[in-house]
This record gives sequence, C-alpha cells and structure tokens, in this order.
Amino acid sequence: MVPCEFLILGDENAAAELLQQPSARDLQYRSVRSLQEALALVAIDPLRYRGIVLAAPEQAKSEAHLFAESLPLLEAVPDGLVLLDDRGQIQWANRAFRELIRTDSVEGKRFESVLAHSYPERQQTVSRMSVSAGGSGQRVTIATDGSRYLQIMVVPICSACPDERAALVIAKDITAEHVYREKLRAVHRAGSELATLTPDALAEMDVAQRIEFLKSQILRHTKDILHLDAIEIRLLDRTTGRLEPLLCYGMDQSAAERPLYARAEGNGVTGYVAATGRSYLCEDTARDPLYLPGAPGAKSSITVPLVLHDEIIGTLNVEAPEPGRFTPDDVLFLELYARDVARGLRTLELLQAEKLSATSESVDMISREVTLPVDAIIRDVTVLLDRYIGHDTELRERLQRTLAAAREVRSIIQRVGERVAPTDAATLDRVRPSRHPLLMGKSVLIVDADETVREQSHALLERYGCVVETAATAHEALAMARVGEYDVFIADIRLPDMKGFDLFMKLRELRPHTPVILMTEFTYDADHTILRARRHGLPAALYKPFRIDRLIAAIETALTTDTCRPPQHGDQPTG
Repeated sequence: MVPCEFLILGDENAAAELLQQPSARDLQYRSVRSLQEALALVAIDPLRYRGIVLAAPEQAKSEAHLFAESLPLLEAVPDGLVLLDDRGQIQWANRAFRELIRTDSVEGKRFESVLAHSYPERQQTVSRMSVSAGGSGQRVTIATDGSRYLQIMVVPICSACPDERAALVIAKDITAEHVYREKLRAVHRAGSELATLTPDALAEMDVAQRIEFLKSQILRHTKDILHLDAIEIRLLDRTTGRLEPLLCYGMDQSAAERPLYARAEGNGVTGYVAATGRSYLCEDTARDPLYLPGAPGAKSSITVPLVLHDEIIGTLNVEAPEPGRFTPDDVLFLELYARDVARGLRTLELLQAEKLSATSESVDMISREVTLPVDAIIRDVTVLLDRYIGHDTELRERLQRTLAAAREVRSIIQRVGERVAPTDAATLDRVRPSRHPLLMGKSVLIVDADETVREQSHALLERYGCVVETAATAHEALAMARVGEYDVFIADIRLPDMKGFDLFMKLRELRPHTPVILMTEFTYDADHTILRARRHGLPAALYKPFRIDRLIAAIETALTTDTCRPPQHGDQPTG
C-alpha cells in the first residue's frame, strides 16, 4: 500500500506552500489538532500517511516542546519509534525500539549505525538505507538473524522553518506476518505443483502411478509447509458413505485399515469432518472425545474436508507428536491446500479412476471365478453337439440353447463392467488399455493343457476386446472348431492327446481360412513342429512365457497374413 495522505497541523494553504506543490488540490490532507494526535495516528497506521506537516506559524511552542509533551503517549506504543533530526541522528527512541535492537545507548547516534551494530549480518542492507529528516518516506524489511524480520518505515516531519526538520521512524517486528505470508506463498506453490503433468504424460500413467505421483507431491509439501511426517487422505464413496484410504503415511497400520464412515458420531474426527464439512483442530488427543488413534505417539491433529464444487469428496488429516502443535492459521493453510488437493484429484482423474479401478477389480474377480467353469460348459456342450448323431431335433436345440446361454453369461459380465465405467471416453482410455481396432470383437480359441495359461489368456485378450474360449485337449479343440466359428486358433504344441503339428494340420483342414498360431516353451521343439508348420503357412509362433505385446503382435500378424497354402507332400498329419 502506498501512503496517500499528509497529516496537517495548521493552515492547509501554508502546508501546500511548504511542500511546494502547484496546488492544494493535488494533495490529500487530514487536519489534526496537535502533534500528539498526528504521532498517534502515524504509529497506529504508518502505511497510510506520507508525512506530518507542521504549518502553524501562530503557535509559539517549538517543535521540540510539542514532541516532549507527546513522550508519555509514544512510550506506550508497542512498535519501536525513533525521532531523527535533519542529519539522521537519533534524538529520542521509545522502550520498544531499544528492546528490538537490544541496547539502551542510542541518543546522538546515526540511525543506520545503530541498526548495523545490532544486526551486523545485515550490514549491507542497512548501509543502503538513506534515513534522514530531509529524506523521502521509505519502507525496508530486514531479516535480522534468519528467524526475525523488522520493517523500518520513515515518516518525514516537515516544518514551516527550514532549519527545523525531523523524521519519525517506526520499527515493527513483522516476523509473524512474514511467516504467515511465506506459508501462504508455499501453499500456493504447493497447490500449483499437484497436477503439473502434461496430458501426454498423464495418459501414459495408470491409476497406481497417478496415486504415487500425488502421494510424493503431498508428502513433500506436508514436510515443507508443516514439517510433519504423518498424513492421511481418504475419499468418500457416496454410495456407501465409507471413507476409503487413498494415502496413509506415518499412520499406525491398524488405523490405516480402520473402516470409517462419513458420520458425525462413532467414526472419529475424520467421520465428523466428512459428515459436517467443518474442519477440526484437535489440540490434545488424550482429552478429545472424537479422536481415534492414528499416528503413533500423536498428541494433536488437524482434519479438513476435501471439497470440490461445494461437494465433500473426502478428508485430509495431519498429526503431530506435540500437544497444541497447531494454530488456527495452520487450519487455514491446510484448508487452502486441501482445495488444491481436491482439484489435483480431479485433474489427475483419480476420482473417476478410483471408482473405475474398484469396479473393474470386482468385475475382474467375478470374471476370473466364472471364466473356466463357463469354458468347461462350452467345451462339454460343444463336444456333445459334435458327437451327437441322433435325430432328436429338440435335444439338439436344447444343447445349442445351453451353449448360447453359457456364452451370454460371459458377455453379461463384460457388459456390466462397461456400464459402470465412466462414460468419458478419454478417461476410460487412460485407465484401461486401448481397445485394439484389429482385435475388437475377434473370437480366439486358446488350446493348452495348463489351466493357468487358459485363465491368463482370458485376462489378457479380453482387455483388448477379444472374445476368448479355451480347450484343454486337441480333441476338444477340433470339436469346437467343427461346431463354432473362430477368427484365430492359438495352440500349444505339447498336448496330452495329440502332437502339435498334427493338430495344426487338422485345424488347417477344418478351417483353411482361419490362422493358427503355435505356442511352445523356449528351446523345446523336439519334433521341429514350428519349423515344419512354417512350411505350411504358420503365420506366427509364441515362445512361453510371452509378453502381452508379443501376443498381440502375433495375432495381428496372423489376421493380416494369407495362410491359405495347401499342405505339402510328405508332411501330412500322422493321425
């Protein structure tokens, strides 16, 4: 704030002439009745006044006499006050100033030299000051010893007599104010750093990586701003009212796993804050009826709501090992930071991602439990259809309906997962693998005696939009190939009932337009199955254990390669 007024003791026209202004209209004045009143006003609000003008020729009292009458008033002012003569020497200083500079011997000394002697570590800053009665008003902040901050303000006192000039210096301890401003700046910087990722970088991160990124940022800010190592963030599930842990650091394991709900009673401070939307300062955990044990040895805590668009989405809690560690200002800082955390959650799409992740985990768990049993039903019904040679049309239709129903069960599970996922395509793409346009909707038959391979095939390929069915033996695979339609066959070369090359050739005969991919363990191919199959149009081979990118690449190759080469003489299936 720039000082905008002069305090005038005396005639305003004389004051305008004294200040050598072109017109009294260019100045802002406030008339005072005495020097005591002027000094009191300056001491109370030094940032408002540019100076004091003594323009009262009819007054017989000298300036020094007027000031002497004001001493009792100025001694009571809590800020340091100093009267300087026209050479910048101290004529008088109050008790508060002497305490600030830690010395009593100040009269007759230059102000700059007294300040430099008291704070030698700030000698250069002090030496650049130009404090004198004839100088213009100025304001300088000095960091004294790294923990205290002084603000020096100079208010000129002009007189009708050119030889009678003075200046009033106000020295304020602004340490608390400075620390408050610095914390506000730190909170602002911290908040702006919470979601600094570019869209491309964000798109490449999965849910776990985004949570780790947010966690690292918040932990760093918590240590820098509040110097704490215990923090907990919970997100509110609006359907159940449960507060699910998102970030727990420095908390007791049992506290981190404790189920909490957004209820004002019975769920600790966190539940109370989530239910009411009001921040809570716990000054002494041993005496607070709402507090539930969190960080080991915690004696005080702050819990604030996470609010986004006037909606409570969770809570942020920090704890300290000392009672009374936090102040109302700390609550304010944490509230401001919590707003940025909420915005960061939205920017990083963790709110949608967490819901999608939880839903996907549930759907995936159900899918894992029913996948192989459904596959078994499909295989058994298919084998029955393939072997049935009777003429009972109704029985055949029942088997076909059973087969269709089994496939529909699997399809329903997938559709449920799609319905509960976010409708925002960009969000869905970022938290799930991209649906591959070439693989989308393609039907794949996996043939492997290993149950784990069959289960993992579902998990891997269905994420990319494939429809997966599995067989455990070559004869099951051939029956399924005769009854059903598939876009790709993927078969292990080591099956219990048939050699891999023989299955490859039989599948080629049954479905000449459907590509067959063979799988084998690394270095194991005693019958040279892969080599022989390549001569008959094998588009791709997989070597276990294979990576998902290689599996996808093999299917892409198979779908885009012409495999309709006739079998060559001398290399026919053996049985």
